[in-house]
Amino acid sequence: MKNPWKTKATSVPYENAWIRIEHHEVINPAGNPGIYGLVKFKNHAIGIVPIDDEGYTWLVGQYRYALESYEWEIPEGGCPVDTDPLETAKRELKEETGLVAREWTQIMEFHLSNSVTNEYGVAYVAKGLTQEAAEPEDTEDLTLRRVPLAEAIAMTMDGRIRDALSILALQRVALGRFVPVAGR
Repeated sequence: MKNPWKTKATSVPYENAWIRIEHHEVINPAGNPGIYGLVKFKNHAIGIVPIDDEGYTWLVGQYRYALESYEWEIPEGGCPVDTDPLETAKRELKEETGLVAREWTQIMEFHLSNSVTNEYGVAYVAKGLTQEAAEPEDTEDLTLRRVPLAEAIAMTMDGRIRDALSILALQRVALGRFVPVAGR
C-alpha cells in the first residue's frame, strides 16, 4: 500500500547510543501540513521465557528509572540492529539469570507503540536449562524469582507484571502458539 504521508523536512534534536529523536515536518494523509515526532531505536527488544523441566520460569525484578518503580519482568534486553536476535537472547538470559538453555523457540515478533516508535522485538522460550553464574551489567541491580509458569501468567492478568514485552511473551506461552527455531 502506498504511504499517504509526505515528509517535507526532518531534524534530529537529540540522539544517544540507544535512541534517535526525529522531528518531521509533514503533509498528512488529508493533505494538511503537520508535524510528526519519532523515537528511532538502535536496538531491538529481546525477551526470554525460560521454562525448566518442573514447569517453573524465572522473573527479573529491577527498579525502572523511566517509570520510577520496581517492576517484575521476564529476562530481556537490547539487541543491536545488526546482531542476531537469538544470539542476543542467549547472552541476555545468561547475563541476567545465569541460565544457559539447550533448546530455543521463537514465539513471536512484535512492535511496541508503533505510532511513535519503530521499536521491534522478538521473544523466545528457552528450555533444557542449566545454571551457571549470572553476569549482570553495571546498570542492573537485579532480583531473581523462580516461580511456577502458571503464576507468572497470572501475574500478567492481575497487574503484578506490567511490562508489555513480558505480558506479550507470557500470554503467547499461555496460548501455546509458536514456531521452533535452531538451537544453540
